[in-house]
Amino acid sequence: MSNAIPHDYAIGIDPEDIDFMGHVNNASYLKWVQSAVLDHWRALAPSEAVAQHLWVALKHEITYRKPTFLDDEVIATVLLEKVQGARAFYETVIRRGEEVLAEVKSSWCCIDAGTLRPARLAREVIERFFTPDPEAAG
Repeated sequence: MSNAIPHDYAIGIDPEDIDFMGHVNNASYLKWVQSAVLDHWRALAPSEAVAQHLWVALKHEITYRKPTFLDDEVIATVLLEKVQGARAFYETVIRRGEEVLAEVKSSWCCIDAGTLRPARLAREVIERFFTPDPEAAG
């Protein structure tokens, strides 16, 4: 959906993220994406939904564009592309200023916190992640 509400998440780069070549190790991007997507969920979902649901990553596809360094100021912008059943599909773009460092497509499964079984989100919860479509309102 093109009307997804973007969520910016500031990334802190730790010395442990730096590899033998002097830039961020590829594995750190996974940690960042997980933190950014979960922060997006907590920021936009109602508190009851946050308490009742957990998220499990199913797949990450990362395209690395440029190296990231220790002192870089980095922002991850998260968009919820769509929800199908208990699955959610995200796009996360990691930037340093205007430079795209990495693009990540990921899919996640929503889990009921009580039963630990896959769970569908209510439509009113999903709608919080998108701006209203003006054509649908007419």
